[in-house]
Amino acid sequence: MRKLILLAFIFILPLAVFAQEKLLKDIDFDGKIDTVYIDQNESKIVCRLSTQNFKLKSKKIERAGDNTFIEPKKNGFEIRVNWMRSGYTCQFRYEKIEKRMRLIGISEYAFGNATNDGSGEASVNLITGDYIGNWHYFDHLANKENGKLFKIPTIKAKMQIKKIYLEDFDDEQYDAISEKFSALIEKQKNLEIKRQAKKSR
Repeated sequence: MRKLILLAFIFILPLAVFAQEKLLKDIDFDGKIDTVYIDQNESKIVCRLSTQNFKLKSKKIERAGDNTFIEPKKNGFEIRVNWMRSGYTCQFRYEKIEKRMRLIGISEYAFGNATNDGSGEASVNLITGDYIGNWHYFDHLANKENGKLFKIPTIKAKMQIKKIYLEDFDDEQYDAISEKFSALIEKQKNLEIKRQAKKSR
């Protein structure tokens, strides 16, 4: 019985991996199946749309690799990048009027270091500009210098970000938006450190 289970796993695993390599889904809402995948040679997202009968391609994604996946979403698809202790997703939606794939949302997560300093998650809706983040920091001097992990109060903010389309998307687009996240986190972290310092007096 165990051998049968093992054999089934060996045969099913490659199929599961292959399924993640190509997404078959009606992306442009015309009732026909489209194909989205990562070109491993060029490290680009390729979107074959039936309505235009041509390829939409992203710019080169330098960090694309075995840790990068294309997954379906209700209104399109997302690219998911997972590293050892952090990662991010970028969601795209087809814009009927413009006939282009637009980046509509980004989310990211991190486990931080061994003490979970810097752990948390955040997301931004690029249509409304709404940002929400839940992050932590570790204070080595707290708890009688035994250290303590603190949660930064939930960060909510409006972020004005210009429209980004698939053909303009690469690592730099994500990095630029992530840096805006970082500035918000650092500001709220410093405010929380001051608040905790007042409480301990």
